Amino acid sequence: MMTLELLLLLFLVFCALSAVLTKHLVASVIIFMSYSSVMAILWLLLESPDLAITEAAVGAGVTSLLFFLVLRRIRALKGVDEDETGPSQREQI
Repeated sequence: MMTLELLLLLFLVFCALSAVLTKHLVASVIIFMSYSSVMAILWLLLESPDLAITEAAVGAGVTSLLFFLVLRRIRALKGVDEDETGPSQREQI
């Protein structure tokens, strides 16, 4: 059991560093989801199922969904909408 906890902690540190250092925002959100999932597993191993359920629901679920919605909104504000770029690329060909 100790080796499993150690591996999960190492993966947790790796996810935390990767989420901060990556340049792609979508990849950062996906890594954050993995971080929250590993935290939920660690809470289960620490025999705290209420925190595990909360971490899985709020951390990996709701927060990640909000991050994805914000990223979608940012792209729409910048004018990178797929509907707008599609025809203009076809016209250039």
